[in-house]
Amino acid sequence: MTGCGGGDTAGGGSDGGGGDAAGLSFEVAKDVALTGSPTFDKIKSAGKIRIGVKEDQPGLGFLDAATGERSGFDIEIARWMAASLGVAADKIDFKAIPSANREAALANGDVDLYVGTYSINDKRKKLVDFAGPYFITGQGLLVAKDNTTITSEKDLDGKKVCSATGSTPFQNIKDNFPKADAISFDIYTKCVEALTSGTVDAVTTDQAILLGYASQNPDKLKVVGEPFTVENYGVGLPLGDTALRTFLNTTLTDGNATWTKIFDATLGKSGTKVEQPKVDQY
Repeated sequence: MTGCGGGDTAGGGSDGGGGDAAGLSFEVAKDVALTGSPTFDKIKSAGKIRIGVKEDQPGLGFLDAATGERSGFDIEIARWMAASLGVAADKIDFKAIPSANREAALANGDVDLYVGTYSINDKRKKLVDFAGPYFITGQGLLVAKDNTTITSEKDLDGKKVCSATGSTPFQNIKDNFPKADAISFDIYTKCVEALTSGTVDAVTTDQAILLGYASQNPDKLKVVGEPFTVENYGVGLPLGDTALRTFLNTTLTDGNATWTKIFDATLGKSGTKVEQPKVDQY
């Protein structure tokens, strides 16, 4: 598996990131030529990259509290992007950023990139730039295993439905399901805890995330229905850094074999088969 250019092979993570649970490694590019990118200049000067992630989403972005090991599809995408920019895995500073704070974290320079189930939409594109999409999913529903009253989004009237504050799925429930009682927490784990305790009736977010939670607790949780939206995950970066966006899009476009290996080692273990989406060179 390679990034752009030749270099050393590196895996694992930093910031207590432990090893690489997926067993993947990425060739760290040497002598990266990227002019006109303030973000890249900052990364090069600092000798490290700060990447915002989620750490409560099994299979996508997860931090094992016991081992300090980060794992998941998004984490591997982040490591790949860093390697393509010439940054080794041990020079990645992963930062957990809640959904509601992603735009601010990029605008304020708290992180250089954000890779964490970050759906591309026109409203956000006014505040940040996106490379990608690198994955396409859709909004779904997670309910208790013994729940027989919710089988799809058509059954949400009068139900307590939980999602993350500031997320696209939460806004969708508020806007399009007015008879549902929309409840939010800063992270999805709290929604899942509320579901298992019976405080809420359903958790909603992208189906890829929900499948991860269901696989952790299959005796108590299940995913129901079919996705009822389309969500395009992108790599968030500071607004106006066109040079960096173009570079990362090229990395994604030219790296189909790498993308496939990442998927197969993470989300693909669920048995799901998908193709890498075409990037949007806007």
